[in-house]
Amino acid sequence: MYMSIESQALNFILLNTGHAVHQADWNWKDISSPFARIHFVEEGTAKIIHGDKVHNLKKDHLYLTPSYTKHRYECDSYLSLYYIHIYEEVDKQLSIFDRIEFPVEIEVSSLTVQLIKRLLAINPQSELKYYNPTLYDNSSNLVKNIALQKTTPLAHEMETQGILKQIIAHFLAQASSKNQDMDKRILHTLQHIYININKPINIEDLAKRCFLTKDHFIRLFKKSMDCTPGKYINQKKIEKAQLMILVNDTSIKDIAYSLGFDNISYFNRLFKKITGENPGKHKKQRK
Repeated sequence: MYMSIESQALNFILLNTGHAVHQADWNWKDISSPFARIHFVEEGTAKIIHGDKVHNLKKDHLYLTPSYTKHRYECDSYLSLYYIHIYEEVDKQLSIFDRIEFPVEIEVSSLTVQLIKRLLAINPQSELKYYNPTLYDNSSNLVKNIALQKTTPLAHEMETQGILKQIIAHFLAQASSKNQDMDKRILHTLQHIYININKPINIEDLAKRCFLTKDHFIRLFKKSMDCTPGKYINQKKIEKAQLMILVNDTSIKDIAYSLGFDNISYFNRLFKKITGENPGKHKKQRK
């Protein structure tokens, strides 16, 4: 896969990794997090469902669920799998999951299996105590795990980074760039939105930056992104709000203001529309 703007540095933080055996008890709904999940199926069967797309888990295959992907698990029999949760640190740049269209499923080699087991061997403290996402997918665990990884021995940290990048590289080998055929004006617009996500973003101003009329800009954006610029901006603002709820001890009102919303009621409605729950409930469940 050849990349241009995608070739910027990547920095992943390992949050959790471990091995789990389930007996028809891996059944969870409405999962969505600011971190990505990778599952390696050792034995058994189950399903990962992204929206209306059902992925039947198969032995010796890896499965990737990007950050902020709402999904659920279904398992009615025996399942043995390894799990890896990774957080991507981004600084004024698009997430790799915004830039790359990853496959959900790939077959793995024996070398990859060894790498996954090695990852667990050097990070035994990262195993989950509970498999219910509502118990580990919360602010205290996220902050604790990020802090924990930043205090691991340098040799283990470097090896962990290398293994994570090798695993992601296997998905990249079968991935495609979301930006490959994208109009450069829209590509730079996406970068501008990401950098200025904490400010009010005006569609007319975006159109002017592209030297286009507002109507032409909206058509071009929708052709490239399959949604209007307004919908995209709102999605990214709410994703940022979800992350802020997890990692910051900040009121919902202050989070809304910090993301350029001056109408709290509108922010609350938009948050519920996108996530399925109001921000107050979302915060309470993840504290």
